[in-house]
Amino acid sequence: MKSLKEKFGQRLQKLRKSLGLTQEAIAEKIDMDIPNLSNIENGKRFMTPENIEKIAKALNVEVKDLFDYEHHQPKEKLIITILEFLKSASPEEVEFIYKSVKNLKEYKK
Repeated sequence: MKSLKEKFGQRLQKLRKSLGLTQEAIAEKIDMDIPNLSNIENGKRFMTPENIEKIAKALNVEVKDLFDYEHHQPKEKLIITILEFLKSASPEEVEFIYKSVKNLKEYKK
């Protein structure tokens, strides 16, 4: 099981990359040297509360979003959750989800 430092680092890296930002750009925004930021993203170090607030501001997210690790759930668990939702969904919701997934697949091609 991954430690809090590892989960936080992965989440930070994912958010940074989703915005197309380099470690250098973020490090500059929060006044941190690149090796320290790299160690945080690699789960070797953890940020101070002050730097957590700075990084959230730099990424334009809430502090709580930095600790949202739900995206790390195993694929099987996510599939089960989706299937449970679909069982109770209305026909309109199922159709909307189908169209969304279909469009996502086409977009990714």
